Amino acid sequence: MSGIVQNNILRSSGTVAVSAAGLNWSDTIITGSTATVEAGNGYWVNTTSNTCTITLPSSAESGDQIVLIDYARTWGTNKIIIDSNGLNYQGNDDTYTVEYTTDGQSLNIVYSDATKGWLPLEDDVVADEPVAPTIQRALFGYGITDSALSMTNLVNSSGVVAADVTGVGTARYFMGAATYGNDKAIFAYGDADDTLVSMSNLVSNSGVVAADVTGVGTARSGVGGSTYGDDKALFAYGYTGSMVSLKNLVSNSGVIAADVTGVGTARDNLRAAPYGSSGQALFAYGYTGSAYSSLKNLVNSSGVIAADVSGVGTARRGLGAASYGGDKVVFAYGDSGSRVSLKNLCNNLGVIAADVSGVGTARKHLTAAPYGGDKAIFGYGDSGSVSSLTNLCNNLGVIAADVTGVGTARYALAAAGYQLG
Repeated sequence: MSGIVQNNILRSSGTVAVSAAGLNWSDTIITGSTATVEAGNGYWVNTTSNTCTITLPSSAESGDQIVLIDYARTWGTNKIIIDSNGLNYQGNDDTYTVEYTTDGQSLNIVYSDATKGWLPLEDDVVADEPVAPTIQRALFGYGITDSALSMTNLVNSSGVVAADVTGVGTARYFMGAATYGNDKAIFAYGDADDTLVSMSNLVSNSGVVAADVTGVGTARSGVGGSTYGDDKALFAYGYTGSMVSLKNLVSNSGVIAADVTGVGTARDNLRAAPYGSSGQALFAYGYTGSAYSSLKNLVNSSGVIAADVSGVGTARRGLGAASYGGDKVVFAYGDSGSRVSLKNLCNNLGVIAADVSGVGTARKHLTAAPYGGDKAIFGYGDSGSVSSLTNLCNNLGVIAADVTGVGTARYALAAAGYQLG
């Protein structure tokens, strides 16, 4: 039992107190930026000068109760953040962000069990849903210069690209990559110097690439990959000797399922990314074998790809795409018959906007990934020569100037986000 035992029928060992007044109320008003609280107590939290992180007990029993009160009605200006200290909060683990941001709010929580953890009793508090943690880091992987490569480059939460790491599975190019399992990544398919492959490589949440796994659907190159359903991934489309419209779903443990056919117009060298707040994704652009494409296909939270939608900016292939701003997507660069530096922003409803020009050096066969919670990074590609340029994209979709010299210059690589904040 943690804290002070009070008269409370919610406890296995006591009888009931009719209200929170039955708790032991602290004589000291919390004013600091951090505080650790105990079960059986009520606290006054004054955030006039700063945000305060409240750390809950590291162990609890059913019926343990804690009350927090906005002493100065300032939580709307300086919020409180709940650190559940290894226990669940409303059924979510403590990697989730729990914040209370309403002036005059009170928070009355009771511990239920290991599954749901701490649960708020107050109606106005229950409506405040925890916010899922966001992807902080990215990695670029594989690609080609004169021959296929197997190197990766990690990207930190500030968008800084690290030195090459070599020897991460079979060298190949024109593969796909996506985040899965909330905080890990997967590379799959590709061209291993004129041999199409169906292998995949899982990436841990610390950015370590694992050995090849073979036999994951039809061997092909030029696939697109994206997260969907919050913690799963899918690969779709590609080239097997001709363009295909296959898709393969990936579980939240990184297992790739069998081929599913008939998912829109067959094409390759398109791009995909998640959008919205309900686990959706979209694929867009590419090459049909006879023409550059501006098609898009929306994907629902169950991984079902919808019919083609046409006319979403300049038709092109070999561009990059990544989520930004928490729920939107940016497409940029590519090949429309010549290299371009166009970008197209996609809102949280999956609607792609008109072209915007002038976003760094024009190039094709580059890639992009999310980083830093709500930003994106574009990198590498073919600008007329093999490139190691990167361009950061902020959480408003604004792409910054070129940054040079970030690892081995190459093109036809892939990228994905990993590791939660």
